[in-house]
Amino acid sequence: MPLNVIIADYDNTAHAQSMVSLLNAYAEDPLGGGQSLPNFTKDNLVAALKDFPGAFSVLAYDEDEAVGLANCFQGFSTFACRPLINIHDFMVLPRARRKGVSQSLLAFIEQEAVQRRCCKVTLEVLSGNKKARGAYEKYGFKDYSLGDEYSSAEFMQKSLTGSV
Repeated sequence: MPLNVIIADYDNTAHAQSMVSLLNAYAEDPLGGGQSLPNFTKDNLVAALKDFPGAFSVLAYDEDEAVGLANCFQGFSTFACRPLINIHDFMVLPRARRKGVSQSLLAFIEQEAVQRRCCKVTLEVLSGNKKARGAYEKYGFKDYSLGDEYSSAEFMQKSLTGSV
């Protein structure tokens, strides 16, 4: 599979359409929640990312078909006093899995993080998503831990109603 991995141009209509289509495919997957994205998200996502400081998206193409997406955000590590990259969304279409797409996306993101002088790349993964976890571990990701005494970090959230 001849892959081409690029940073999406939020002003490029084809990139924008690919991003929304891929993110919707991810949302419709049981591991993405099993429901289509709301129309509001489909209609406003790319413009909102364009306006959000530190946001960038990475697309993987097989020939002319977009088959993978990573939405990333540059943050800051106060302990390291350096920027970091958080991979917020990461997906590969089912028909393109097991062909190196995830590893190519992760390698591209790592190169971007190095260019930005980041100290690390972070992501979250559902504990039951064994395939994704395996892909991340294969690339070198590990659970975040300060040592055995405190175990590993867990991702938490509190949804806010009426915030839209």
